[in-house]
Amino acid sequence: MRENSSELESDVSTNNLNLKNKKTLGPIKNLESYLNLNWWCEIFNSNYLKTDGDIVNDNQITTQEVSNIIEILGIDEDDKILDLCCGHGRHSLEFARRGFKNIYGFDKSSYLIRKARQSALKENLNSQFREGDARKISYSTDTFDIVLLLGNSFGYFESIQDDFKVLEEIIRILKPWGKIFLDLADGEFLKNNYQPRSWEWIDKNLFVCRERSLSLDKERLITREVITNVNKGVIADQIYAERLYTLKKIESILKKIGFSNIICHGDLISSTHRNQDLGMMERRLLISAQIKKEWTPKKPKKVLKNIAVLMGDPKKIDNVKPNNSFDEDDIYTIDQLKSALKDLDSFNFMFYNNHDILIWELIKNKKKIDYIFNLCDEGFNNDARKELHIAALLEMLDIPYTGSGPQCLAFCYDKSLVRGIAKEMDIPVADGIYIKEEDLAYTFLPFNFPVLVKPNLGDSSYGITQRNVVNNKEELINVISELRVQFGYSNPLLIEEYLTGADISVGIIGNPPELYKVLPIIEEDYSSLPDDLPRICGYEAKWMPNSPYWKITSKLAQISEESKNLIIDCCLKLFKRLECRDYCRFDWRFDKEGNPKLLEVNPNPGWCWDGHLAKMAKFDNLSYSKMIEEILLATENRIGFMQNNQRD
Repeated sequence: MRENSSELESDVSTNNLNLKNKKTLGPIKNLESYLNLNWWCEIFNSNYLKTDGDIVNDNQITTQEVSNIIEILGIDEDDKILDLCCGHGRHSLEFARRGFKNIYGFDKSSYLIRKARQSALKENLNSQFREGDARKISYSTDTFDIVLLLGNSFGYFESIQDDFKVLEEIIRILKPWGKIFLDLADGEFLKNNYQPRSWEWIDKNLFVCRERSLSLDKERLITREVITNVNKGVIADQIYAERLYTLKKIESILKKIGFSNIICHGDLISSTHRNQDLGMMERRLLISAQIKKEWTPKKPKKVLKNIAVLMGDPKKIDNVKPNNSFDEDDIYTIDQLKSALKDLDSFNFMFYNNHDILIWELIKNKKKIDYIFNLCDEGFNNDARKELHIAALLEMLDIPYTGSGPQCLAFCYDKSLVRGIAKEMDIPVADGIYIKEEDLAYTFLPFNFPVLVKPNLGDSSYGITQRNVVNNKEELINVISELRVQFGYSNPLLIEEYLTGADISVGIIGNPPELYKVLPIIEEDYSSLPDDLPRICGYEAKWMPNSPYWKITSKLAQISEESKNLIIDCCLKLFKRLECRDYCRFDWRFDKEGNPKLLEVNPNPGWCWDGHLAKMAKFDNLSYSKMIEEILLATENRIGFMQNNQRD
């Protein structure tokens, strides 16, 4: 097992959260019976870079392999090359170092893709990396001159039909006369020479024990890998498999699927500085082939996409806003949005904000609408609890729309529910308790003051001011009374430990694990606040221009790489678990010991020109209009938008 088409569920930082729960499987008689069909979605993380590091982190090996590929294929610097299942990008980066101009990497592991991007940025290399499934490659037809499938990354799936899908996708994205280059395990050699048991030291702290056996049909090699840290014990007990292709078999498949000029360039016999258990990489086949096909006919000229923009109703009361109504700032924000939308010349935008006739208008104009840009975060009739009703209405009318669905919006409206889901997933959250109107449990807190009191339901920091940070029981009772009486808030409250470390936000545009982008992480800059005010970004910072909190700004977060990786991986897990779609914002804060803890998940986050998402996008050199376009394109990719077939 080496470089892969895989999705990382956790890196080493996340693994550390689970060490106390990690157990070995013990003796196993039949490895295949314990094999997870989608093992490749979990296994490729930081541990993989260590256990296989004698090859995948050896620059000399990578350099020699790239030289061989260039010589065999006769690659030109202007050729467009896809490094499919690129792992952490070792081959792609080496091509870029040599001056190749059009290098793309594609892999299903979010962790490895992130490592590749970081390396490219650090070295200022012109290579692009994208996450996705090799059975559905997110590049256009007839794009690449060469597709590389290296590092033994072929044959992971349960069904051989999935391997066919990968090859069919490669044919689709290759240009006519394009070439494929395969570097895969010599199945015939491995079937007769695999080691049933082995172990090796990775470094002074890690060693790995392996068991191997053939599958029942003798077509796959099953491997169990137990990774042990001398100080922490077993940190991984994992089982994976790879289909054993003989030269004759792979040549037959390539020919059957449409390739020609199939050439085997001999065996590659591996040797490394550890030179202990080389496993699936011990002997590999090097094969090239060419596809002779016609250019795909061009699609008809595009027409403008008709997008209906749904917004709050400016004529109705909005209890979240300071004056319970839309003011000049709100109108200016809407104007800024419309100005940004004018820059998107592929779209025709229609605006719907009269909620009294909204349902009737949608039904009447349904056939004219390609999809909805749902910006109605105020909720139906400006009732925040009815934000999910807008999404539910669109579901019932069968009109595609941007952003998350009603189930996700319902989950995330309830902060305590999100806390519970996060804790179940071993994602760190602040200590806290949930209290209903009649509860007196808050008089006996299971954690120390100071604490932060906030409404459990809702968004826009409604009900959260500087007074919500309290230092003793008397202040706590007074704040709860104010929320109940002054704000008329009768719903449940959350009392959480007050975190004093960096206050950060993470933005994601797209839909993991396919196409998505993690925007630069930002941090609230509280340096302008007087020392006696608590460092929170609450209602005053968002709605009260005369407050000192109005001067709070955002900056790029200054956090360690380890914390960054942990936070991003947790956000990606929550994005999937909560069924977020297209774009989302996650708020985190560090405690005084420097441990990050999740605060909130915000599906369909604030879209305004000066909001947190727009600030993150700006740090990524995305204009406001470009950020909006990215959200729209993420939606189109998710719904499989085919504009020429949408309208009569």
